[in-house]
Amino acid sequence: LGPGWSHSCHAMLYAPNPGMLFGRIPLRYAVLMQMRFDGLLGFPGGFVDRRYWSLEDGLNRVLGLGLGCVRLTEADYLCSHLTEGPHRVVAHFYARQLTLEELHTIEISAVHSRDHGMEVMGMVRVPLYTQKDRMGGLPNFLANSFVGTAKFQLLFALKILNMVPEEKLAEAVAATQRPKKAAIDHAGGAA
Repeated sequence: LGPGWSHSCHAMLYAPNPGMLFGRIPLRYAVLMQMRFDGLLGFPGGFVDRRYWSLEDGLNRVLGLGLGCVRLTEADYLCSHLTEGPHRVVAHFYARQLTLEELHTIEISAVHSRDHGMEVMGMVRVPLYTQKDRMGGLPNFLANSFVGTAKFQLLFALKILNMVPEEKLAEAVAATQRPKKAAIDHAGGAA
């Protein structure tokens, strides 16, 4: 790409989850994301200096600072996305399936990482279901603010890895695009 491009590498860590919410809503998978220092949701990872590291070595180095024992390889690669503007970034995205026990261990160890409470405010699990009101769960989650390409990466991975049925994924995305009634209107009506 030439000079002036930065490379970021992020990873979606996930595990099949046979659990049921309220005994009736299948959880399907546990997918980890992070609440960042700037209040945006993103995946674990960061910028990689290509002068010193391969993409995977750089990603593993960054993950090692925050999550410990996970090592990703070229086989875990999913996609890359170019973003131009004031910052020209190639966002590389990886995904690794773990066991639910391994994922839980990562969640626990993340609290003890060097970055916890500073760059990373905590790990969150993505709800991969939609409740009867058609907003609770994934649609509400998608209404959050995401850093850079994180929302695109999440939706791409959920689709390409068949983690959410395609029609349910489309419904969740469509639900976030419907206009919501302003909270102030609701509060005014109650008064």
